[in-house]
Amino acid sequence: MAKKAKEKKLGAVATVQSYFMISGSVAGLIVFVVIPLIWILRFCMYKYRGYGAMKFVGWDNFIRVFMRSPKYWLAVKNTFVFAIGKLAVEIPLALILAFLLTRNIKGQNSFRTIYFMPSMVSVAVIGVVFSFMFNTTHGVINEFIKVMGGSNVKWFADGFHAMLVIMIASIWQNFGINMLFFMTGIQSISPEMYEAAAIDGASNSRQFFTITIPLLGPVLQMVLMNAVLGSLKVTDLVLTLTNGKPSGKTEVMMTYIYKTFFGDGGVKAKDYGYGSALTVITAIILTIVTLIYLRATKKSSDIY
Repeated sequence: MAKKAKEKKLGAVATVQSYFMISGSVAGLIVFVVIPLIWILRFCMYKYRGYGAMKFVGWDNFIRVFMRSPKYWLAVKNTFVFAIGKLAVEIPLALILAFLLTRNIKGQNSFRTIYFMPSMVSVAVIGVVFSFMFNTTHGVINEFIKVMGGSNVKWFADGFHAMLVIMIASIWQNFGINMLFFMTGIQSISPEMYEAAAIDGASNSRQFFTITIPLLGPVLQMVLMNAVLGSLKVTDLVLTLTNGKPSGKTEVMMTYIYKTFFGDGGVKAKDYGYGSALTVITAIILTIVTLIYLRATKKSSDIY
């Protein structure tokens, strides 16, 4: 009886400890996810600018998004252009570098460190650095172009060049961390498979396409999903580099929502109700993209 009582007491203590250990995560979920979600769902039915009384407007905020918000849909378009353009370069670059750095090459640890370092730099710093590098009058890039015989490029004067600068900055910041994920996946592949392929006369490029990529399916699915969602939610890099200029041609979904909630220095006033409706619609867009991606890549996760 005494033994059973002691075991029961230990079981109760373990249960209390378990609940105590997860309490922090649950509290964080409630404070930073559940409460803001309830707040958003409440305000999307009201007209409210942060002062005065709230006015119930029903579905008008959502109607406004679909019928009277061309700038938001331009921001949606810009977001997908940015995501597709940068991921078309970032993911292949990270994958190829990961494959090369898992081969026995001289100085591979130094290269790994150098490539990973940009992901540790503050986004605000990256924005300032790239804005100076691509400055029209005395930027490093334009100085190099002039040395090569070209003329100054007004990088931030039109949407195409400004978006290109944002893409380059984002690729430089993120390809290193994706490279490390791919390296982890490649190192989990049995070396015997590469040895057998080498004996059969397969080159490094053939080994890459016939062994590495097929067996990296689950890792590639995870990395690409994180990269897609991260690109669609880009905010701080755009704010620090262009702030949506010129004429909203580099505005993305999250920066547009941010400015709707907090204003943009006097031009756009705060509008919590409209911003809440934008948040709900954007969340639905991200959910749809995620579901389509998971369905399209379902087979790749069943390789192992």
